[in-house]
Amino acid sequence: MSERSGGPSRRPSRPQRQHPPARRQGPRRPPEDDPARIAAWDTLKAIRERDAYANLVLPKLLRERRIGGRDAALATELAYGAARAQGLLDEIIAACSDRPLSEIDGPFLDAMRLGAYQLLRTRIPAHAAVASTVDLVRAVHGSGPAGFVNAVLRRVGEQDEQAWVKQLAPEDPVGRLAFTNAHPKWIAQAFADALGDKGDELDAALRADDARPAVHLAARPGEISSEELAAIVGGDVAPYSPYGVHLEPGAGDPGDLEPVRERLAAVQDEGSQLCALALTRAELAGRDERWLDLCAGPGGKAALLAALARLSGATVDAVEKAPHRADLVRKSTTGLDITVHVADGRDSGLPEGGFDRVLVDAPCTGLGALRRRPEARWRRRPDDVADLTKLQRELLTAALKLVRPGGVVAYVVCSPHLRESIGVTSDIVRKGLAEAVDTRDLFPGVPHLGDGPHVQLWPHRHGTDAMFCQVLRRL
Repeated sequence: MSERSGGPSRRPSRPQRQHPPARRQGPRRPPEDDPARIAAWDTLKAIRERDAYANLVLPKLLRERRIGGRDAALATELAYGAARAQGLLDEIIAACSDRPLSEIDGPFLDAMRLGAYQLLRTRIPAHAAVASTVDLVRAVHGSGPAGFVNAVLRRVGEQDEQAWVKQLAPEDPVGRLAFTNAHPKWIAQAFADALGDKGDELDAALRADDARPAVHLAARPGEISSEELAAIVGGDVAPYSPYGVHLEPGAGDPGDLEPVRERLAAVQDEGSQLCALALTRAELAGRDERWLDLCAGPGGKAALLAALARLSGATVDAVEKAPHRADLVRKSTTGLDITVHVADGRDSGLPEGGFDRVLVDAPCTGLGALRRRPEARWRRRPDDVADLTKLQRELLTAALKLVRPGGVVAYVVCSPHLRESIGVTSDIVRKGLAEAVDTRDLFPGVPHLGDGPHVQLWPHRHGTDAMFCQVLRRL
């Protein structure tokens, strides 16, 4: 090291200090001692680059990298949380950056989302949130990008989330609640339309939709009771479904639970269980021997129906258009008596009038399950609705041909969007193809079901996904 400059005095007897060893210039890798943030960062990258699903990518990464315990919990919180809050985080990052978001390289934007989420929505100390994120970027991309990320995150950390919301949220009521609860405005408007409210209840619905949900399990009827399942897995018996069990959020991968591995139970939202049960509870005069699940993939409701059918002496057929999803149906119903058909539900080739009960769990926007699909709210577009409602009408019309006169069809979508829910069923009833059954009677013990005849469940009212169900009887 050269002598200190700036003064005439010299101390030759003082030992010279040594330079720290130069940083090794090898292949750049993320810090190996931060597996949780690396996994979360990689998950955000997969969502952005490949339109991947966080709930499929992250568990696979955790298994492959043998990440467990607290690291797995942290990775899950950061990946799912940053994906869920992406729109809100992006608005704040944009306000803190001297570059438009469109000009920021994807990996750096992912890292800033990860860092901003830690700063605004976790208890991680600000210095740790910034430093750990900057270290990731520096290790892979060098000091230049790391400096940019560092500067933006330090500005993000100058205010808390509430202050940023106050500064950036729009003035209109729905837009403001959408921004506050990290939802696109068009989705918040769809919720407002279904609730008939733009104030406190809409806020409660969006807030519940923005929270990490509990894991719901369904005990297989005839194999294990919900009480037995709850005792084995350490969960709580569900309030409404006789087969449901709730686990706390972050309770680990439910696929590792022994009853799930042994197919005594399955992961299934309680709302989905209730909709499948509603089909089986509808009164029926005459024959009750053949049931059909017309849109069966990936098989959760088909498995519950098949287990119930076995107890009542009925048989179940399942139709699924996509071969790989039909395989999932077969896997989900292993050990049950069910016939799986690979066909389009609109033209299945099955006999008209051949079934007594038919479930139409139609493809939909999934706006009712956004809390379980962290990235979905930012991927869906309003334009998706029109094509889906056309398909939903066609499937419901086909179902009414397959059920016998007097038989029942349960139309189910995981969406509260009015065009996907009562817009479809009202059209069918108006055409004289079926009559609406008061479906509230088929959800015994479930409160706050409104004026009927349909049922719309909500996370903030019932703790379930926002499932819609209308049972129809063929005329």
